[in-house]
Amino acid sequence: MPPRIRKPALTAHVATSVGWFGAVVVFLALAVTGLTTKDALTARSAYITMGVTGWYVIVPLCLASLVTGVASSLGTTWGLLRHYWVTVKLAITVLATGALLLHMPPISHIANAAAAPTWSSDTLTGLRAQLVVQSAAALVALLLATALSMYKPQGRTRHGQRRQQRSPAVPALADRTRSFTGSG
Repeated sequence: MPPRIRKPALTAHVATSVGWFGAVVVFLALAVTGLTTKDALTARSAYITMGVTGWYVIVPLCLASLVTGVASSLGTTWGLLRHYWVTVKLAITVLATGALLLHMPPISHIANAAAAPTWSSDTLTGLRAQLVVQSAAALVALLLATALSMYKPQGRTRHGQRRQQRSPAVPALADRTRSFTGSG
């Protein structure tokens, strides 16, 4: 992929990934607030906001991050399955996306319950605590994916080793150099 395409693609990936991370931080803050506040109106507002944030901010950013990450990796020398760090980051993103999509219906349920006039501070306590734990776990997963992007641990997958053997003209360190200089 030429730099005039690769750089905007990478920018889109970084922007959507950072947005996803930030939205999860906000979601976690809302989940903690909803669980710990004594004020019913504040709790209700937090859960209603979590429903909107989940469907209209987190899910789109999550999907965009996955798509732009795959596109960016396919268009660079890193490749999608050539290096362990990219493969692990892809697995984290796919698993986080799946978990998010599985957990959106319970989030909608609690948001709808919070919007109902029958809401009380004892409503759905277990689910409210679960949202805090899951949000924190999502944040850890996103931090791990970010760390992998920054540190790029050494190691090629079998596919990457075979590909390197077929193309000996590309030195093993070329990928790392290109990522820092932006050339290539």
